[in-house]
Amino acid sequence: MSAQPNSRGAIATSHHLATEAGAAVLEAGGNAVDAALAAAATLCVVYPNNVALGGDLVALVRSPDGEVRFLNATGTAPSGQSLDVLRERHGDTLPLRGIDTVTVPGGVRGWQALHEFAATRSWAEHLAPAIRLAEEGFPNSRSVAAALVEAEPSLAQDPGARDVFYPGGTPLAEGAELRQPALARSLRLLAERGADEFYAGELADRWIAGLAALGSRITRDDTVAYRPVWGAPLVGEFAGLRILTGPPNTSGFMLLRALNAVAAGIDDPLGAGAGALAAAFRASNAVRAAELADPAFGGLSGEELVALPDPIDPRAGAPKASGDTVGFSAISADGWAVSFVNSVYWDFGSHILEPESGIIFQNRGTSFSLDPASPNAFAPGKRPRHTLMPVLILDGHDVAWVPATMGGAAQPQIHTQLLLRSLAGATPHDATHAPRWIVNEDTGSGPVTVTAEADVPQIARDAIEAAGFSVEIVPRYTEDLGHSNLIRVVLDGYTAASDPRSDGSALVVGSG
Repeated sequence: MSAQPNSRGAIATSHHLATEAGAAVLEAGGNAVDAALAAAATLCVVYPNNVALGGDLVALVRSPDGEVRFLNATGTAPSGQSLDVLRERHGDTLPLRGIDTVTVPGGVRGWQALHEFAATRSWAEHLAPAIRLAEEGFPNSRSVAAALVEAEPSLAQDPGARDVFYPGGTPLAEGAELRQPALARSLRLLAERGADEFYAGELADRWIAGLAALGSRITRDDTVAYRPVWGAPLVGEFAGLRILTGPPNTSGFMLLRALNAVAAGIDDPLGAGAGALAAAFRASNAVRAAELADPAFGGLSGEELVALPDPIDPRAGAPKASGDTVGFSAISADGWAVSFVNSVYWDFGSHILEPESGIIFQNRGTSFSLDPASPNAFAPGKRPRHTLMPVLILDGHDVAWVPATMGGAAQPQIHTQLLLRSLAGATPHDATHAPRWIVNEDTGSGPVTVTAEADVPQIARDAIEAAGFSVEIVPRYTEDLGHSNLIRVVLDGYTAASDPRSDGSALVVGSG
């Protein structure tokens, strides 16, 4: 997309209806935080495989005074659950889905924190587009339709999900009308009564009771006590720029490790040097698997994780997630900028849609370890390690790029490739549309694999294979390699683009 002189702002998200909701706020005079909140609420309706009211969020927010703040609205484990009970029930590893993977959802409290911090529009205005779409319906997207087919063996067994997504016993097709009346009622309650309704009101009682009937240990005391945390971002430097990202329990440290490896001497990292970059990604995956944990429970700081040596004996990582997240970008001419990541983790989260509320709940708890010796071992009130990571790229104190991506454990790798391409002169369109490859987690059996799209240059593929990786070729624009969104600040405004792997769009909003 081309820049517009004297633009009011720009927004790029992974679903065009969410982009349009955010752009409408910018056109009406709202700022980037207003636009982000409208888009986030809309995404919970139109992209339920990736994000829902029962999910988490993280964000980096740059204010007009130049300060950047990190918002951690990732949820905590139930206070009434224990490591011993989970080990007795599940052995050494938590399941990937189901009620024991549901943690307290942090996202709605995160919206509240952002609203109180910087919004110029009312809380109800933020939720209005989402309510309308949930009530009136909209054409189902390609991504959601495909995810429903893939998830059918499990998701269709859940009564709430079956009623919404499998009418007549078949997955809702692309283009078919998707209506969510129970979710619309929940959104209306939120709009009328505020975020407290989700954690301490009638709506809270409704969904907590629904989950308790399935065996959840989340209580009203857990939800009433839950609060997100504002803090400082993790900061690094690369190519004369300041790289800001999320500290633990997020995976932001991995981006800085990769960029440090490039700065230390990887030439042509997306070409002949791709093998060395892949090795750096593999090492960062191993550090995350062994060490990333909630700092409030003794986990290392981001700076410590960046400085750790590469592991000699890597620990097996988590299984590869699909679906999972939406990362999107917003900026406004008054100086606000937001890199925003909202998520239910795997596609449709825990595969539980609580029918009275219409809310899908995340499966972030599966990221906990059941090894008592692990820094990421389950504990009541603890946050699991997270794949989520917002990013802002600053030139001094000025915003240069606002990137965001989904992609599960591959988010740091996608951000690295976006930045390297952008620094080489790629426009946001070219950077988000470029061929992509990712190093998968070490499963503990056989060589570590790399997933590469078919149009990744042969020189890069050869370099990756020469470095000892097994390369799996997948079609161009494969959704499993992440949806990215990117805004660049240019002399006369902004350029912005959304990933072709998603159903998204990017809009630059003019001044009038």
